[in-house]
Order: sequence, then C-alpha cells, then structure tokens
Amino acid sequence: MSLSPFLLAGIFGLGGPELMIIFLIILLLFGGAKLPSLAKGLGESIREFKKASKEGSEDDKGEKKSESSQKPGNN
Repeated sequence: MSLSPFLLAGIFGLGGPELMIIFLIILLLFGGAKLPSLAKGLGESIREFKKASKEGSEDDKGEKKSESSQKPGNN
C-alpha cells in the first residue's frame, strides 16, 4: 500500500498551486543537482521506518504468543 501525493495533499489541505510553490522553494533552496540525492535519502528513510515498524509489530505478536503459552502458577 503506497500513499499517493494526492492523498497526502488532501489530508493536509494542500492543492495543486500550493504543492507547486513548495516544490519551487525546495528547488531554489537545494538546487536541481541535489534533488535526486534528497529523494533517494527520503526513500531510504521511509523504507527503514516501515521495516522497523513491521519488525516491532512482529515482536509484539511474538511476546503476546509467548505470554499466552505460559501456564499461570509456574513461576
């Protein structure tokens, strides 16, 4: 499941003109040569975040399963 920019724009209440202004400001601040490396870094950080959140949820499921398999009174 990927979130499209249009969905995110709708969530934050941004329309086309606002997104274009933000893009132009970013282009002026960082320049055209740095944009691909910035996009790559952003993509990698999102990928790492998703991976860590997935591992965290799997760890939680494993802990719940091990707690339910322990018999009460065997301390």
